[in-house]
Amino acid sequence: MSEDARHSEESAGQDVEIAPLESRGTLCGFLLLGRWPENTVEWAKFLVLAVRMAAVPGLLPTSTVYAVHDELTDRPHPKAVGIITAAGQVVGKDALKPGALAAPRPHGLVVLHPPSHTIPSDPGFDTASGCVFLPGLPHLGLDHRAAWAQAAVDGTVTQLVSRGRIDPLTDADTAALSAFIAA
Repeated sequence: MSEDARHSEESAGQDVEIAPLESRGTLCGFLLLGRWPENTVEWAKFLVLAVRMAAVPGLLPTSTVYAVHDELTDRPHPKAVGIITAAGQVVGKDALKPGALAAPRPHGLVVLHPPSHTIPSDPGFDTASGCVFLPGLPHLGLDHRAAWAQAAVDGTVTQLVSRGRIDPLTDADTAALSAFIAA
């Protein structure tokens, strides 16, 4: 059996688990447990959970960017495989600047917007929104991928989109996220 087939078989029975992290009443990140999301659809599932957390009143005061890393300084949980930590705000005097997250380049970026910063896809719901951007290396044939979600305060998902082969400049969230990792 090939190494790739063995890895695929091992991870097939193991779920991706997510644990939200909060500090002083603010959503400061997420711990990835078990295994990494393997594709854009699994990242979209993570995003739905993250956006539902962003919809909780008071947990996310402003639009925030999170960076995805696999290097853990210590092992906060025995099943921890990665961490997604708050990297900075999107707007305001302390907002991230272009290139701020270029080194070390994260595996992905997530932006979460609280309901006060989201134009809802369905006007009947007060929603939070978010985007996960998985940067590729287009010159090597690895395309950029992304997912977008909106969820109401009660947890209802009002929008979910997942795409591969995206041009980051065609969406405000992916354009901003790609600028933060541009060297």
